[in-house]
Amino acid sequence: MHNSDDGAGRGTDHTGPALPALDGPRRPLVALTIALLSCFCLLLAGLQGWSAWHAYRTRLEDSRVATANMTRALASHAETSIKLGDAVLAEMVERIEHDGLDDAATERLTLRLRELTHDVGELHGLFVYGPDGKWLTSSLPRPMQGNNFDREYFQYHLLHPGRGTHVSVPVRSRSTGVWILPLSRRIEAPDGTFAGVVLATLNLGWFGRFYDSFDVGKNGTILLALDNGTLVYRRPFHDDQVGMDIRNGTIWKRAQRSSQPGSAVLASRIDNIERLYSYRHLAGFPLFVASGEAKDEILAGWRRSTLQTGVLVLAAICVLAWGGVLLVRQIRVRERLEHDLRRAGAALQRHNESLQNLADSDALTNLANRRLFEDRLVREYDRARRNGAPFALVMADIDHFKQYNDHYGHPAGDECLRKVAGAVAEGARRPADLAARYGGEEFAVILADTDLAGANAVADRIRATVAGLDLRHPDSPSGRVTLSMGLYVGHPSLAERNDPLAWVDVADRLLYEAKDTGRNRVVAREGHEAAA
Repeated sequence: MHNSDDGAGRGTDHTGPALPALDGPRRPLVALTIALLSCFCLLLAGLQGWSAWHAYRTRLEDSRVATANMTRALASHAETSIKLGDAVLAEMVERIEHDGLDDAATERLTLRLRELTHDVGELHGLFVYGPDGKWLTSSLPRPMQGNNFDREYFQYHLLHPGRGTHVSVPVRSRSTGVWILPLSRRIEAPDGTFAGVVLATLNLGWFGRFYDSFDVGKNGTILLALDNGTLVYRRPFHDDQVGMDIRNGTIWKRAQRSSQPGSAVLASRIDNIERLYSYRHLAGFPLFVASGEAKDEILAGWRRSTLQTGVLVLAAICVLAWGGVLLVRQIRVRERLEHDLRRAGAALQRHNESLQNLADSDALTNLANRRLFEDRLVREYDRARRNGAPFALVMADIDHFKQYNDHYGHPAGDECLRKVAGAVAEGARRPADLAARYGGEEFAVILADTDLAGANAVADRIRATVAGLDLRHPDSPSGRVTLSMGLYVGHPSLAERNDPLAWVDVADRLLYEAKDTGRNRVVAREGHEAAA
């Protein structure tokens, strides 16, 4: 087994690389090339798809952040405006309840209301109504006659004793005809009874001018609405939309699910445009704001860039396909040439293998010769040193072989060497093992990745096999041909010196120790240094 394996190994190790490639199984190069090019094209398409998807998500996320920041600014603006109105209302109530509404107090209050309206741009007007809904005074430049008993905010304070500011539904001002957002507070008499209402109106045009300063695209929108579903203002502005009930709208439903800010892609029920909305509730007031950019406008640039890169990728795939066709044609030409070369190379390879076998083999025993043994010794030793594996080396010598030759003659001695070599090769069974004729009647066996117990078993089996040949040897004390063997086992990785040939010296000394102690035996030792 070892002779045939070793012979094949010796031929393969030293033959040039081209010829074995020719003799190996023919790879389906055409199919492999087509498969590789197809995989590469699919990879390009996959990378383009992934890149497009990543850019798509990034574009939406950037827009979400932008609309969220815009909504925060809108909410801050609305909160500031309403808090300002709330502060003005608180001052008005405090003045009325403290100073009363006699002629002097009313005149002072009217001047103060006109001053506040002039200084605060958000305020459309400030008004005071009596318990019957009649106008008592206002910030208007001239007195107005009228009654607001029917207004929603007046009825609210009439029925609710709370002292906080009430945000009402938007209405048209009876004094100017513009859309306003009413903010109101209850006035109470000293006994706690209802004494009227103070009203501050915010001009929706003020909100409109602020909202128009934001760039939300051609089809974007900004809206301000009450939590009860009443639309206060929407950009683009349409007069008939003020006060609209949006409780069936997608953005109102989404905003009412949570008091926290949020974002979502929704289709508006007003114009059916799909937008990326961000929404936020006003702190302390029953309103929310929302801003949205049309999804088509958000993704317009992404679509253009994706189309451009898609065209480039398609062009690259077409170029690859064209190059693949040319490559496949060249491969087929190469295969025809290779077929011719293969036939010529087969004969040359057989000749090279024969020459290599002669160069690496001992002509008499057909075992590896000393040159191959030393080469393999270095390689297996280095491999064991790298892997940390054990390494065993056996040196064997035929006992009293000179006397055998003298007694039977050299032809019989050569036959004896061949039979002993066969027993040695039979012991080194694994492909990684190597049996070699070291010189004269001396043999060597390399046992890679083998510990002391395993190597000792192999060596003793070889010794027993030779003894079992029962070759007559009258000049030997045992009367037959025997082997003396030295075995050295260790871990090259633990050795301080990287010297595989030194292990031969150790095994050889152990061999002579076996001869000195009676022959026909194995002397084994384990260590890691040659000095051992």
